[in-house]
Amino acid sequence: MAKSVLHIIEDSMSTFSKGQKRIGRYILEHYDQAAFMTASKLGKLTEVSESTVVRFAAELGYDGYPSMQKALQEMARSRLTSTQRIQAAENSYGDDILGSVIQADMENLRQIAVNEVRGEFRAAVERIVAAKHIYIFARSSTHLAGYLYFYMQMMLENVSLVQANAAGEIFEQLFRSGKGDVMIAISFPRYSADTINAVKFAKSRGIEIVAITDQRQSPVAQLSETALLAPSEMLSFIDSMTAPMSLINALLVGIATRMGTDVAETFSMLESLWNQYGVFGSSDDE
Repeated sequence: MAKSVLHIIEDSMSTFSKGQKRIGRYILEHYDQAAFMTASKLGKLTEVSESTVVRFAAELGYDGYPSMQKALQEMARSRLTSTQRIQAAENSYGDDILGSVIQADMENLRQIAVNEVRGEFRAAVERIVAAKHIYIFARSSTHLAGYLYFYMQMMLENVSLVQANAAGEIFEQLFRSGKGDVMIAISFPRYSADTINAVKFAKSRGIEIVAITDQRQSPVAQLSETALLAPSEMLSFIDSMTAPMSLINALLVGIATRMGTDVAETFSMLESLWNQYGVFGSSDDE
């Protein structure tokens, strides 16, 4: 629905009132800014009342202004440059930036708790545990990939973190992959072409894809057998990785729970090694 918002406005323009036409024209010309404005702000810019903006959203078939705004945001976020996002943020955040950002993160976490399909999550865990070899790859979300790899390689022997430091390296690291393997592909807006190409290459080798991404319409989700979705909406030059990180934590716990005693034995041996070599200091040393 998000991609069709502008088309709906264009198709309905002849039926709008004068005020609604002003709103429609502004959104068509400045959707990247309108997507992050309150109804009141949009009304002031188009010289109509806030209630007219709300009725405009209803006229388009949305159940309220927030629904139309969300549809515009989903479309805009993947297209905005960092500079445009900073400029748009000025229209959204007030004086309490800390509170606004935390509230946005809380809403992202709420969405993942409500919307994540539990069957899809369990399927991802099963695919990963049953895989001959697991490849973890992300281009712009390398911190998430590194975090996931750090814990997975302690639980499983067959895990590789695919590095992309130079052209061609991705394909060289996947060259011996094949049927029975799984790639965990992490991708958030703005979607990296390297990630999409790596996933396409992996699929050509017979690898099954578990996507960790923001929406069902994202390129890696479309290419995956299983997609785990976590919103990353943050109106700034950065994306919020709070919800994706929480989802990865749940995935790690899910894998550990599925493996049962194997994981317990692994960490028991690791604890012995850490104690033997004094990897972690004791509380008595402080």
